[in-house]
Amino acid sequence: MYTKPSTRLGLASLYVFVIQSLMLQIAANLIEEEKKEMKQEKDNFMANIPALDLSGDQAMLMEMLKKLSQTIDKVDEERYDAEAKVKKTEKEIEDLKMKVIEVQGIKKPALKKVRMSADAMLAALLGTKHKASMDFRANLKEVKKEVKEEAADAVGDWRKNVDEQAGMDGRMKKFQG
Repeated sequence: MYTKPSTRLGLASLYVFVIQSLMLQIAANLIEEEKKEMKQEKDNFMANIPALDLSGDQAMLMEMLKKLSQTIDKVDEERYDAEAKVKKTEKEIEDLKMKVIEVQGIKKPALKKVRMSADAMLAALLGTKHKASMDFRANLKEVKKEVKEEAADAVGDWRKNVDEQAGMDGRMKKFQG
């Protein structure tokens, strides 16, 4: 059975959409189950911790506070070590990503030709707060061409120059002067 290509593409995109929505539903269910398990674990852990017995003399309470501060210090050290380890691995991952980019090479996008006046460029660079205007053409120097009078004389002089350079005397003048 032959169907139009557009129909096939429409069905394919529909199937992809259905599969994606099913995957999202499954992922949401897994996340909910994981939250319930974590809450249950926390409740079980808290149930196993004995209640504090604050009855007793002051020396016993001080001893208990010292033990608590020692356990807090141990936990802080472990947390600090874990954070340092995570930072180190994140840095290694970033370095490896940079190496991969270097190996693949960076693809530069094609630049578009933009026509913009000098004032528009300054406004874009400096922002709208600065009112700077530059007329680049006004800063250019004016160059006046000087008319050479020798050009008219050179037309009539060419025979004289040829006669002077003819023979050995003319060639010797070139080398001497």
